[in-house]
Amino acid sequence: MKFTRLVPNVYYTDITDALKLFVDCLEFTIEHNELGAKQPFCVIEKDGLRINLFQNAELAQEHNPEFRLVTDEIEAVYQQIASTHPEFLHPNLNKITLRPWGAKEFALTDTQLGIVIQQW
Repeated sequence: MKFTRLVPNVYYTDITDALKLFVDCLEFTIEHNELGAKQPFCVIEKDGLRINLFQNAELAQEHNPEFRLVTDEIEAVYQQIASTHPEFLHPNLNKITLRPWGAKEFALTDTQLGIVIQQW
């Protein structure tokens, strides 16, 4: 059995919150756009990573995921985010920190989810 990609669905009360984090801050691109639909939806992608974003208040209340994005350039990623979008830095992990398990990490948060940026 072989899998080539995991594509999560993320639900937001207001999909524009997702676009601020993923497109504006993390520089994902919108590959499929139904933002003007009755139930807004889009597919975003960056470097082979893909996420489906939905505007659905009911499901957003039920699902608050956390992701980990792994990089080989954590200092550069941190500097860019801290200088352009510091409002997304998670208050509990807002600096690069060496964790007990050996990874360097910092975290982001928005109205719906948490993202840990990690380098091993």
